[in-house]
Amino acid sequence: MSDFSITCSDFNEGEEIPKKFGYKFENEEPSISFNRPPSSTTTLALIMDDPDAMGAVGKVWVHWLQYHNLSAPSPVEGKTDFGEIGYGGPAPPDKRHTYIFKAYALDTELDLKEGYSKQELEDAMKNHIIDQAKLTGTFAP
Repeated sequence: MSDFSITCSDFNEGEEIPKKFGYKFENEEPSISFNRPPSSTTTLALIMDDPDAMGAVGKVWVHWLQYHNLSAPSPVEGKTDFGEIGYGGPAPPDKRHTYIFKAYALDTELDLKEGYSKQELEDAMKNHIIDQAKLTGTFAP
C-alpha cells in the first residue's frame, strides 16, 4: 500500500470546497500538498476536473493542469476549459458537482510548454506514472 497522497489545507476529502475558490467568486487557488511521493519521483503532476459537467456541458471540464519537475524552481501550468492558463475554480452550471484533484508521481521530467492541454499532459505521463492519489470536493452554484 502506497503512502502517496494529496491533501488540501482548505477542505478535507469529500467536503464542500469554500466559495472563495469558486471561479465566479475570488477564484483563489487552494493550498494543495503532495505527501510522501515515492523516492524515485522526478516530477509531480496535478489534474483538477469536473466529471459531473458531462451531464451539463457534454464533457469532463478541466479546471487546473500543473506539473512540477522537482529540479525546476516552479510548476508549469496548462490551459483550462475556460481558455485560461492556471487555476480555474469550480463553476457548476446547474447543481452540486464533485471536483477531483488527481496527483501523479512520475519517473521522468516533462517538457511541455505553458498552456498545454489535458490530453498533452496525459500523453506525456503515459508509462511514467509511479503512483497516483486523489482528493475530491464538492461545490454548488
